[in-house]
Amino acid sequence: MYQYHTLNNGIRIIFRQNNSIVTHAGVYINVGSRNEQGSEEGIAHFIEHSIFKGTEHRKSYHIRNRIDGVGGELDAFTSKEETCVYASALSAHLERCLELFADIIFHSTFPEHEIEKEKDVVIEEINLYKDSPSELIYDEFEERFFGSHPLAHNILGSKKNVKHFTPAILKDFMRRHYTPEKMVISVVGNVEFKKLIHLCQKYFEHEGIDRTSDAQPKKTIDTAPMQFNHTVNRHTHQVHLLAGCKAPSLFDNNKTAFTLLNNIIGGPAMNSRLNVAIREKEGFCYTIESQYVPFTDAGVFYIYAGVDSGAAERSTQLILDELRHMRNTPLTAQHLKAAQTQLIGQMAINNDSGLNEMQSIGKACLNFEHVDTLEEMNRDILAVTSEELQEVANQYLTEENFSYLYYV
Repeated sequence: MYQYHTLNNGIRIIFRQNNSIVTHAGVYINVGSRNEQGSEEGIAHFIEHSIFKGTEHRKSYHIRNRIDGVGGELDAFTSKEETCVYASALSAHLERCLELFADIIFHSTFPEHEIEKEKDVVIEEINLYKDSPSELIYDEFEERFFGSHPLAHNILGSKKNVKHFTPAILKDFMRRHYTPEKMVISVVGNVEFKKLIHLCQKYFEHEGIDRTSDAQPKKTIDTAPMQFNHTVNRHTHQVHLLAGCKAPSLFDNNKTAFTLLNNIIGGPAMNSRLNVAIREKEGFCYTIESQYVPFTDAGVFYIYAGVDSGAAERSTQLILDELRHMRNTPLTAQHLKAAQTQLIGQMAINNDSGLNEMQSIGKACLNFEHVDTLEEMNRDILAVTSEELQEVANQYLTEENFSYLYYV
């Protein structure tokens, strides 16, 4: 059972108690690359790096050592729609984790000499990313798919933009976006909820942490995604194939059915339809998978494969054959039950990790008043019918909805 509390300044807390000696804690902020405008592209990710470089109370070394020194792990990440700073440590050290979160989120100073060094680090991250076609292809697909919308932005930004960032620019972006009503503190561990509330009040309710956002609201999706069939010559050893189409958003009633559909088509199990049809039967690839990514007002469904250069056309046709089969042939009761059981099992394994659960519920709490428990999610999965799956497949997975990008 999840427990909730809202601080006086609007920061929300979500918590689940367990019996582990390790507690996982994080602060989710409802800001990501889609909130950036113009020359700001890449700033959300750069701030995620730079908040560890110095505060009004600590130098960079002391920030790193605050959690590392007690055997814990401190990290952060940025996505299209959120930023998260999180740590895992023995439960006895939860207070130092929360105090450090508050310090780096609300009191970062962005020392200029540290920021200049971090620019080089992020530029090397961009270079590394560009050397990985299996990752880069997703960004290029989204740039084409979302067109001029901010969801098309590469999370890392460009080298030009990164070089342009200054401490003043970083502080202004944080002032506009790192505000209490956009924050969730997520904790999974063996602590008392009353103690957690007290610690959060101590470090997140003091004077200065009550500002409100004056940022422009994020731009909503009001046009259909772009469609394309494009080949890029990148001199890769294999052909990287990415096919994708629009999918249900985070708030769409079809989200659960589409999640199950995605798992059947190309989920992580070896018996996914694409894995069986293209890897096991034909031997055309080592990796083939599908992904469903729901945003707050849009969604994308991807199918990725790295195939032999002579098998790209045939692999594309086999993918379309499997999608056609999903649209035209309803699952039997036995196959539906097996698919539901498989997804429920995968979710249970994922939630067996306290860190995964802390991240999952923190992200969910940013967008929903109530976060479903594992039992509630299982109930929703078991309620999906074969007819519903077929209807959703016919709504989204038609050939005319798909766009294609090939790296050759």
